[in-house]
Order: sequence, then structure tokens, then C-alpha cells
Amino acid sequence: MTMFEQIGLHALRLLDPEKAHGIALKTLKLGMAGSYDASDHSCLATNVFDRNFKNPIGIAAGFDKHCEALPETLALGPGFTEIGGVAPKPQAGNPKPRLFRLTEDQAVINRFGFNSLGHEVVASRLEEDRKAGVRGIVGVNLAINKTTEDPAEDYAEGIRVFGAFADFLTINISSPNTAGLRDLQGEAALASLLDHSTKAHAALDVPKKPALLVKVAPDLDDSEISAISDLAVSFQANGLAGLVVSNTTIARPPHLKSPLSAETGGLSGAPLFESSTSVLRSFARRLDGRLPIIGVGGVTSGEHAYLKIKAGASLVQLYSALVYQGPSLISRIKQELADLLQRDGIAHVSDAVGRDL
Repeated sequence: MTMFEQIGLHALRLLDPEKAHGIALKTLKLGMAGSYDASDHSCLATNVFDRNFKNPIGIAAGFDKHCEALPETLALGPGFTEIGGVAPKPQAGNPKPRLFRLTEDQAVINRFGFNSLGHEVVASRLEEDRKAGVRGIVGVNLAINKTTEDPAEDYAEGIRVFGAFADFLTINISSPNTAGLRDLQGEAALASLLDHSTKAHAALDVPKKPALLVKVAPDLDDSEISAISDLAVSFQANGLAGLVVSNTTIARPPHLKSPLSAETGGLSGAPLFESSTSVLRSFARRLDGRLPIIGVGGVTSGEHAYLKIKAGASLVQLYSALVYQGPSLISRIKQELADLLQRDGIAHVSDAVGRDL
């Protein structure tokens, strides 16, 4: 971590977490966050969802909800980034405060509740970036409005609105902060949702359709994992391209030290690594290579990224660790991952996917 990052992170921690995040994004947008090595080792290049990723390390949804700093985010060197979640209509989300730093645990709790500027604003920003020549791999995390009477149509509308600009679209049915959302992970509800979503995806009239993904929770038992996996595979022929495993957790590991750990919301960061990787491994075993997985949850180092990949992830995302380690973390993880692959005699990162299964 650079001295500039240390000073900046210390200053931001003196502020309310949500306000600090807004300032960090503005700093990034203005080019004041420093410059970082965006080069990549050839061993990190991989092809997933029929896209060529320069490296498998991505920034997860939530970092840039409203597409405020897309070029600057990609300049940090990730292989891809995901904006959102984006709801169809603007909504304020849950009351503040709704973001909490668990510094002692290197963790975060949020209960944003899909605060969003809406499809129109975010899509116009993404379109402008694309027209300006931003060509990095970009996903859009699709959310629903709190008052919606038809969640499936909210997701379908997101597919139609962002289909021309995104490389992948993530149907987020696993945030713990919107009442009833996780019920969509049930077998019957998910089947209906996927039917509606894949039909909207099939109807897209674009040169290259975005990959369609579903993001699931880490708080699933074996029967739920099996049912979701089998259902996902059954919709592969209809256009479903993969899973994102996993979202934040409603669980609270007993070893948490921060007095803020009792706050309501989804827990992310270092304490989520073990449980999210275990769920990832279970999904990978059930899918048996039939669908790729993006692994998310608690990644703080190249070693963590490597363990996710060996557990079955083709790509890896992170976010909360940036709060504590700064934007140079992306470069460090890429270098550490390349060193680990070289140590183990693995020529390409794709050859490490599922190695521990």
C-alpha cells in the first residue's frame, strides 16, 4: 500500500462510511487516487462467457452503483467490473445509517435496500462511456423496485435496457436487504423467473448478447444448492450462462470482534471467505463444469483468489477489501496469483479452475 493510500484511507475512516465511499468515488473520478499497474501476466488471461478477460480479478457490484467512475475503475487494472444494483425506477433505499465498517474484523455490513438512480440515468451513463471508447468488460447487476408487483418484469426490463451495453447481466435474487427477494431462490419461483428472463434475453436484437447470470446467497443448504444448480443447467440452452456465488450473508460468525456486528444487513469482507468458498465448492461439484461460476466473498489476497479458483470459480470478484487495503490491492492480487500459478507449474489460470475438487 502506498503512503498516499495510507493517508487517504485513514482520512476516509474518520467519516461516515457511506459519505466516505462517495468521496472515494469522486476522488477516483477526478484522477486523484493515484496510478496503478494495469499490466497483466499472460498466465492470467482467460476466456469465459465467450469474452476474453485479461485477468480473472473483478470488482463486484456495489462499488460503483450508479456508473459514476467506470473508466477510472477499469484503469485500476481489474479484468472486469460490475456496476449496480440498478432498479428500474429511482428509489432511495433503506433509511440511513445503512453502511457499517467492522474494522476489527476487516468486514462491512450494509442494508442499502437497492438504493438506485434507476435504469434511465445509469443506462445513459453506460452508453456515454461506451460511445467514448470505454471497452473493458462491464457487467450490470439488476435489481428490483421495493414496491414492484412483478419482480420478473423488473429483471426483464433491465435485460432489455442494458442488453446493448453490458458484457454480462446479473439477476440479483440474493440481497438480504429487500423483503421477499431471497424467496425467488426457491425452485418454483426461480423457474418462473428464469423462464421470463431468458425469453427477454433471447429477444434482444444486439450484435452480441450479454451473458446472463444469477447471483445467489451464501446462506443455502445442500438441497437448495442442488435444486438451483440443476435448474440453472436446465436453462442453459435458453441462454443462462452461469452463476455468481455469492452475495453477502445474514449469518454472524461467532468470532466477530466489532461491536457493530449486531447491525442488521448483509455481512461482507474477510469473515465471509470460508463460508462463501464452501458454498462455491458445493455449487461447482454439483454443476460439474457445465456452467461457469464467478466466486465472490472475502477475497483479500492472491492466495484467496487462488483458493476460489481451485474451488471452482472461473472468475473472482472483490469489493470490501478495497475499503481496508486501497485500490493498489488489485495489482497486488494479480501479481500474487501469477506467482502462485508459476509456483505450481500451471501455465494458464483456466487450468487451475476446480483443481481442488
